[in-house]
Amino acid sequence: MQFSRFYLLVLALALAVATGAQEERAETQEGGAETQEESAEARGLAIALEGDRRDTGFGDFKVELTMVLRNKHGDEAERSMRSRTLEQDDDGDKAIIIFDTPGDVKGTAFLSFTHKEGDDDQWLYLPSLTRVKRISSSNKSGPFMGSEFAYEDISSQEVEKYSFKYLRDETYEGRDHFIVERDPVDPKSGYTRQVVWVDKEHYRVAKVDFYDLKDALVKTLTMKGYQQYLDQYWRADTWHMENHQTGKSTELIWNGYEFGNGFVDGDFNTTSLKRAR
Repeated sequence: MQFSRFYLLVLALALAVATGAQEERAETQEGGAETQEESAEARGLAIALEGDRRDTGFGDFKVELTMVLRNKHGDEAERSMRSRTLEQDDDGDKAIIIFDTPGDVKGTAFLSFTHKEGDDDQWLYLPSLTRVKRISSSNKSGPFMGSEFAYEDISSQEVEKYSFKYLRDETYEGRDHFIVERDPVDPKSGYTRQVVWVDKEHYRVAKVDFYDLKDALVKTLTMKGYQQYLDQYWRADTWHMENHQTGKSTELIWNGYEFGNGFVDGDFNTTSLKRAR
């Protein structure tokens, strides 16, 4: 079949227009995807910042803790502790945890300086050795006193330590939540990412899924029994950390919060760690 030159020109023009339209749609879709990604990151960060804002200004507090360790067979071991925390205006919190029972850990004390940027400073006082051991930043993913909590889990969770992305809204245990992914910026973290359930009304963390360096779900933290202090600050009575890969779990039970103790920086150093009782 013979085609006229005019018909071929029209066909070529039509093909060019169609190709250009497809490329324009592809560019628009790509730009839209980038905009959506940026929007999700901005919204995730905004949620994190609002939660941080609502928990700023408490000053200091002390609290008693019970740690219950369970193995995969359900056998339990219990430890009692005390904790003191001092808020910093321009950095992360300072905290001391002192073990009271059982006898083999009595007098052990843990000191943490959480920083908004860079490695945290952490020390452990071991009474059996009568010396303070500095915890290497490369060991932050290690277990805290044999529990399912890592050292990085028990530090204050500063916003600057993560990048954020809003994922979706979800109802969890009858309350509306934001679901936000936060990715540790520290390459020495033991996690690739964490998925966090944030209560929409009070911006309280209800649940965290932790993913290991192979991006497999390793642990889930659930926080329950929230109570409000000083008409503003929410604290959970129970933290339950479950390790999905080992079948072990650790529960932290918090009792007797007291705010406004007048703590100062001098109460949080390696010298005070040695004499902590």
